[in-house]
Amino acid sequence: MAIKDILLVDDSRTELHYVSGLLFRQGYNVRTAQNGEEAMRRLEEQIPDLILMDVVMPGQNGFQLTRTITRDPRYANVPVIMCTSKNQETDKVWGMRQGARDYIVKPVNPDELAAKIRAIG
Repeated sequence: MAIKDILLVDDSRTELHYVSGLLFRQGYNVRTAQNGEEAMRRLEEQIPDLILMDVVMPGQNGFQLTRTITRDPRYANVPVIMCTSKNQETDKVWGMRQGARDYIVKPVNPDELAAKIRAIG
């Protein structure tokens, strides 16, 4: 599956701007959401090829949202990469148990992010 459309979920406008810029320069179409509710609306509008998910967000956190998305039959085939400042091994293990396909720690290294996206696509 070629990845073209990415949904970036993060409550930080700075992070949204930075990562969406990286992705755009690599040729991806990027839509953004700042919380779980907005992310679910975006999914209903258009199913992306990939979701990049922050963990620490107000309301529903990224672990909870990833679990919700990956267990919903409508979105179960959409891969999720956790993209977060939470860098403990237990966080990574928990994220993968919630259904994430991969995990990247902020600050995002552009080459590492590109490699992880290519590995999924």
